[in-house]
Amino acid sequence: MKRFHVHVAVNNLAESTRFYSAMFGAPPSVEKIDYAKWMLDDPRINFAISSRGNVAGVNHLGFQADDARELAGIHERLQQADSAIVTEAGTSCCYAKSDKYWVTDPSGIAWESFHTLDTIPTFNGAASATASATAEVASAVLPIVPSVTTAASGCCAPAAPIAAATSLASTETSKPSKGSCCG
Repeated sequence: MKRFHVHVAVNNLAESTRFYSAMFGAPPSVEKIDYAKWMLDDPRINFAISSRGNVAGVNHLGFQADDARELAGIHERLQQADSAIVTEAGTSCCYAKSDKYWVTDPSGIAWESFHTLDTIPTFNGAASATASATAEVASAVLPIVPSVTTAASGCCAPAAPIAAATSLASTETSKPSKGSCCG
């Protein structure tokens, strides 16, 4: 069974960890100096926060697959969505090694679909604290665009742009809203 994934960039990790722990009624299942993650069963969600130089807010959304077969099923649906797909096999990010597929929706929101293979001791597989510190400083200077990142980015979105999804967003026409936010 898939698990919904939300990754939020936060300004203050300690304050945000306290807030979300109270809101979820549980401490994080993973807690690092720059990252915290809750693996909740009610609702079934992988909710992660990080303070790695990104602008505060939702960094990306996604689905965590329990196994390779489930990830393959997600990949098939992504192909049907007629969106450019970036494939990352055995990539290291967020203290985990995973197989991933990335897409960007027509509004420019990055979606990550992944199957976790193992845990790793660093945020992005950097071999040393110096490499992690260099990446953190660079990510504070370089803004993160949902479909494009640099090697030193704060999160793990793919390095290659997802052009097809971006071009779809630019051809959409906006419709006038009917009153309130969700109506």
